[in-house]
This record gives sequence, structure tokens and C-alpha cells, in this order.
Amino acid sequence: MSAKIFLCSICNINSGTCKEDCKFCSQSVRYKADIDRYKQKPIEAIQQEAIAARDAGALGFCLVTADKGLNDKTVDFVCKVAKAVQKVAPELRLIACNGTATLDQLLTLKNAGIKAYNHNIETSEAFYPQICTTHPWSERYETCQNVNEAGMVLITGGIFGLGETQADRVSMLESLASLKPTSVPINFYHHNEALQLKPNPLSVDEALDLVKLTRKMLPDAQRIMVAGGRELMFGDRQSEIFAAGANSIVIGNYLTTAGREMNKDLEMLASLGLEVATSVTG
Repeated sequence: MSAKIFLCSICNINSGTCKEDCKFCSQSVRYKADIDRYKQKPIEAIQQEAIAARDAGALGFCLVTADKGLNDKTVDFVCKVAKAVQKVAPELRLIACNGTATLDQLLTLKNAGIKAYNHNIETSEAFYPQICTTHPWSERYETCQNVNEAGMVLITGGIFGLGETQADRVSMLESLASLKPTSVPINFYHHNEALQLKPNPLSVDEALDLVKLTRKMLPDAQRIMVAGGRELMFGDRQSEIFAAGANSIVIGNYLTTAGREMNKDLEMLASLGLEVATSVTG
């Protein structure tokens, strides 16, 4: 595990168009959540976000689309965006997060300059049917296997606070460990009134224990990232996630929710004496 903190920024390049029924996700059209919805974000806007992320110290820049998986049109758009971002911010490591992906699709993204692919398994295989019925958990796991086969950096994690049991959490972490990911993003459910799930029941102490458990069960992962829900879950105790084992965070806004101002996170790291990573080792 690196002692330096890896910063990543995410860019929602296609928002709120998904037809799946994942109960935790406000991007599903089924729940009519009050979010911005658009087919394709203008490339110039994406480039500006990339520049801002780089200038704030981010090394990773993740291109996210809100659909079940890749199709030819989405692959073309992601590749076009990747090439445009490389022109203005070549220092960034490009990550794609576009749902289910075949080996051939992943190789196409890789050839366009995408270094890593993020596809979360979300929760345990046993609990998954309680939060999604339109596609199986096994499809998610298979996409992660495809990422490894493509020779790309695998980023995969999940969400805590969906109503799962502790046994489900352990099972998810065991599944993640079997995939040998480089980076493990841990999200904490951020409730939206339009969604069917109950609000996240976890306390801050329980959430910190789950960060510790993730580090314990995935000791070979280079990065344990606390991602979505960080600000809401931890509040004024966000700095404690690093002592618990996290060494990566998302800076800036999330997919449909606002994050903390980037400078606030940088100030937090400086106050803790933590250095920001300036290069990627894996």
C-alpha cells in the first residue's frame, strides 16, 4: 500500500439514461430522480473538467456512462473523449466505467489510451437480487475477469449501507479479493428520496470498521479508495479514513451528487501531513 494519497476525479459523460433497476442508483430512468440527464456531455466541457482535476492533483480521471453496458456507439464516444482528454491533460491516467464490457470492447478502449476499467460488483452474490433484477451479479464478475484478460488495470469495489448483512459484506470482499484488483473503491450508500431503499443505517464507527476490514481482506490491493458517500457518511470525521486503511479518494463532484470543494480535501491532507501521489505505480 502506498503511503501517498492517490486522487481521482470522475466525469459523468452520459447521465441518467439507464434502464436497469438497480435500487441504489438515481441514474435509472425508472425512479425519476431529480438529476441532470443527458446523452453526451460536450467534449469541451469534459476537457475543462480534466484540466481542473489535473490542476488539483488528481492522477486518475474516470469517464463514466450511465447504461447497463457498452455498445458500439458508446465505445466510439468514450474513445473520442479519451483522445480529446489526452490532448489537454496527458498526465492523467484515463479510466473508463461503462458497465458490462466484452474483451473486444475493452481492447478497443485500451487502444484508445484507456489504462484502467472500473466495474463494481456492488455487493454479495446472494444479496444482489434484492437490489437489482434486470441483470445478474455474475455478469458484473465476468466483466471484471474480462478486464484482467485485456491486460488493463482492474478497479472494482462495492457499496455499503444497502441493507446487506455483515456476512454479505464479507462475501463481497472475498469475491473482490479473488479478482485481484489494483484499486478497490468503497462507496457508502447516499440516499435519494426517489429510490426504494431505506437510508444508509451505518454509523461512522461502523463505516470506519468496514474500511479497516476492506484493507485487511485485500492486503495486496495497491489502493483502497473511499469514493461515493464519503462526505455524507463521515462528516467532520473524514480524516479518519486514512488511519483506517484508505489511501485514495475521489475529489470533486460525484455522478449525481456534489462532493466537497477540491481545495478542502487538499487542505485536509496537508493538515494530516499526508502527501498527494504524483505518479502511478500500478
